[in-house]
Amino acid sequence: MQSQDVVPPSPASSAAGPVVGVEQAEAALVEHYPRLVRLAYLVLPSGRGRSRRVLTAHSLVQRALPRGRTPAPPIPAQRAGRDGDPGYALLRLQVLRTALGRGARLPSPLPRVWGLKLFPRSGGADELALDQRLNALSGPARAAHALRGLERLPDGDVREVLAAAGVADVDAALEEADGIPDPYRLLDSPEFDPCALQARPTDLLRRRRRLKAALVGGAALAVCGTLLALPGDGWGPDGAAAPPYARNPAAQAALDPGKLTRVSPTAWRTSARTDFSVWPARGDRTGDTALLRRALAVWARPGEGVRVSATPGTPSGGPAGPPRLLYAGTVDTARVVVLYDGLRLARYAEPADGTQGAVLDLARVDGAGRAGSSAVVLSRVDGNVRYLLAPWVREADQRDLREPGSQATALTFTDGVTSPLASPALRSGPCASWNVLRLTDGTGTRLVTDLGELVPAHLTAGRPGETREASGAGALRTWAPYACSLSAMRSAGVRSVNAWAFAEQPLPDESGEAAWVCTRAETWRGDGARVLAQFHTPGGRLGAVAAKAESAPACGEREPRVLAGVLWKSGSGTWYLLAAGSRDLASVRATGGVEGSARGRLLAVRAENGARADLKGTLENGRSIDGLN
Repeated sequence: MQSQDVVPPSPASSAAGPVVGVEQAEAALVEHYPRLVRLAYLVLPSGRGRSRRVLTAHSLVQRALPRGRTPAPPIPAQRAGRDGDPGYALLRLQVLRTALGRGARLPSPLPRVWGLKLFPRSGGADELALDQRLNALSGPARAAHALRGLERLPDGDVREVLAAAGVADVDAALEEADGIPDPYRLLDSPEFDPCALQARPTDLLRRRRRLKAALVGGAALAVCGTLLALPGDGWGPDGAAAPPYARNPAAQAALDPGKLTRVSPTAWRTSARTDFSVWPARGDRTGDTALLRRALAVWARPGEGVRVSATPGTPSGGPAGPPRLLYAGTVDTARVVVLYDGLRLARYAEPADGTQGAVLDLARVDGAGRAGSSAVVLSRVDGNVRYLLAPWVREADQRDLREPGSQATALTFTDGVTSPLASPALRSGPCASWNVLRLTDGTGTRLVTDLGELVPAHLTAGRPGETREASGAGALRTWAPYACSLSAMRSAGVRSVNAWAFAEQPLPDESGEAAWVCTRAETWRGDGARVLAQFHTPGGRLGAVAAKAESAPACGEREPRVLAGVLWKSGSGTWYLLAAGSRDLASVRATGGVEGSARGRLLAVRAENGARADLKGTLENGRSIDGLN
């Protein structure tokens, strides 16, 4: 059955071009296989589940190979390496025709990989938002967006390709695709790469039960039918979860909504701890047993249609025992449940009108103190985010981190749920502002920011070991030029980010004084810290990243020192190598493409544009440190 958006190609759209042999088509398929599969994956609807969508995309491309010599369409191939390749143009057209046709049919049970679930690596909040927007489009509109962004085709060529693929209303498809605001760069993300896959086993016990069922025949089928009909068990009550594990007391207790731990609303006032363990259960659905059962079941065994994300280093699998209930309620257009098992937070969300499209997010929060457990992201919709605040938070407002002198805007919150505020994690395009959440409780005021995770990152400022909250006037001025660099730390499991102004440097040619700042992002897992050394010149709005490092001790409590350099062009057109280090450096030396040395922690040497140099500093105690790359 044809979709109403797709019709068989007309003779005009199928006019003969160069004849493509099977060998030529096979060579094009082998060479461009990853791009063709990515194109099919983008055009297919996401409602079928990520694993099924991956397998279907590979199947469509592998079946696109013609059986014999076939006229290629007179349509230009994708630019940058595929111009003049009729084999690629033929395969692309066949993939689009089949993907658009399949988008209107029920998913086939084949192809299938027995024993494994395959799905692409999860991207960040931007990729998730784009995938949701694409799924809301028709198949032809998704194809138009992919041809524009992935294939880099102008609209005239896009029209020809869609018409040849059998799209009935090309203008409507292009107009619908215009509604996607996201940059095309996201189409190259690992989120949409069905050739770079993660593999997870299907439910092993479920497979074992199937084998036993085949051996015992009809008797086992009758038993299974009886079990599926019982309340509280089986597929139906668990919504988007996979079929259940074998029954054992510990597993059953962890999945029983009646055994969820609920804390008194005043427990945090007298507890020796102030973390997620003393959050009370809030929301208008804390008594919705069916919703809580679905959330627990999906946490333990998410079905193929569930979008699962986890911060790096977060263990997978369900809770070992009954977790704490922190929230269950309706937020915007979704039903949301937030649970805590002492190590992780789990947020389950499903549409208000069903369970199709359910989402499960997991995040490590072990060792979270007062600052790390002040807020949890409840929802992200239309570029806005809502938080669930800790019971000890008295005031909440938002402010622009790029404007240290601006006034903060108060936020209302009811039952701990804030009014929506713009999220920098969902924004695309140039960074004109960076909204942060300011929270005040009985111990002080702190700033946190959304980096696309379940828990916002805590912002601080100052020398490692002597850091302070970033909410003060001086700390805000330190952060202002570097706020946009936080985008480089999204979706990395970041727990906190510190900005340390480690040096000021007079510029050559009497150009004023530059500032050096080191921003260090610590993660919940303890390793994998991200370090950026940034350089800011007078009059500039934004700092420039001069050097960066992963999993390095620099700018941290273990190594509260740093040395970095940058090539800088003066107003007179002269290039210099500028280098600066922390206060206990006795000398700095540059070797390689630029030679020079200086006493103290500052270095300025004439250089050529594009020159590269190695930096080494000597501390006052004689120990040497290398410059960040």
